[in-house]
Amino acid sequence: MSKILVVDDEPDIRELVQEILVDEGFDVEVAESADRARDQINQHQPDLVLLDIWMPDEDGITLLKEWKAEHNEIFPVVMMSGHGSVETAVEATRLGAYDFIEKPLSLAKLLLTIKHALERVSLQQENTRLRHYSQASDEPIGKSQQMQALRDQLQRVAHHNTPVLIIGESGTDKEIFARYLHNMSDRANSPFISVGVSSLSAENSAAELFGSEEDDGRIQTGLLEKAEGGTLFLKDIADMSLPVQGKLQDLLDSGQFVRVGGVEPISSNVRVVAATKHNLEQFVHNGNFRDDLYYQLSVVPIPLPALRDHYEDIPDLLEHYVAYFAEREGLTYRRFSVAAQNRLRSYHWPGNLRELKNLVQRLLILGRDEIIETEEVESVLGKRQKQPAEYNNLPGFDLPLREAREQFEKAYLEYQLKQADGSVSKVARNVGMERTHLYRKMRSLGIELKADGSDK
Repeated sequence: MSKILVVDDEPDIRELVQEILVDEGFDVEVAESADRARDQINQHQPDLVLLDIWMPDEDGITLLKEWKAEHNEIFPVVMMSGHGSVETAVEATRLGAYDFIEKPLSLAKLLLTIKHALERVSLQQENTRLRHYSQASDEPIGKSQQMQALRDQLQRVAHHNTPVLIIGESGTDKEIFARYLHNMSDRANSPFISVGVSSLSAENSAAELFGSEEDDGRIQTGLLEKAEGGTLFLKDIADMSLPVQGKLQDLLDSGQFVRVGGVEPISSNVRVVAATKHNLEQFVHNGNFRDDLYYQLSVVPIPLPALRDHYEDIPDLLEHYVAYFAEREGLTYRRFSVAAQNRLRSYHWPGNLRELKNLVQRLLILGRDEIIETEEVESVLGKRQKQPAEYNNLPGFDLPLREAREQFEKAYLEYQLKQADGSVSKVARNVGMERTHLYRKMRSLGIELKADGSDK
């Protein structure tokens, strides 16, 4: 029930408005003077105030200025007057009044104004709550020494414009650290554009990133331009093709780029943050990643710890993700028992934060009791780790699809290479791949090739 304070020196007006609003379901207090209104504000924080402008002891405009200074936007104020003018209404709204109503009061207008004012308050409160929640969700969770040191490092780096390379195992949620870096910087109010490099089309990845110009003058804006003034986050940087790596290197060197099909260089004010789970030094050694780009990106490397290396943060992470799913998806709020938390602290978490997040979601969807006990956790962990017996020789059943596929491809090609006595040419024929493509695939998977047997 919304609380409304009616401030008016005329008893008939106070009583009439109070009676009408009570009948409409509001909780109504009244005040006959400015001093009494101050007492009511301090004792009962109202959701809305109806304030008369002309009162004998102190006028409503003065009171409005006082409240604006002390309480800012805590409650909307609707001014009332029987001697109103356009100038008075303008002055009241300039000082922060929500609206101005003339006496004698129109019941329909009064109720409509109150309805709209309270709706605005509700919307503002919801936006504030979501903003606070969003900011909390964008901050890395954890009180461990590793997480505190990591946040401190990101805060220091945030005030510089140098490129950043975030390195960590799959599932360590590299994007949340990139967003935190962005939010701590002076670019926080500018765009944050997240790009999954592996999701870009092989043929048009350069145009998607840098834009394109057609012969007829048509221009297609790229993701880089959409991030102007802000941050461009490149996930899976190891998947970027060598030609696109070259364009990115030119951008970092010169602060300019050229659209695909264009000729004029375009200045860019974008901070590049890249992320990878791979050892880029090995990629450079294998010829799959440009050494100059690697050195540019790794000026400020940010290594992320695996979840098993800061297990003391797991209780806080569990609480965070329970609140996340309760808020975002309307799932029933549940709590982990201490024993269940301790069990999860001892788990090795091959999928890191992504695996923990998925586990929490599953438990909230499937469970009913308020408390999540160890038995329920064990049942979910058992299902996640158990692999059908007929597939025991295959890797990766507890991994995301892409990682499982990479493990399978590596094991498959190593087997084929062994069967072909190390001959890449034979493997290419046997598996139906073009030899150059096979070389690139093997290097990307970290398969070592013997110099004397790579092309028998």
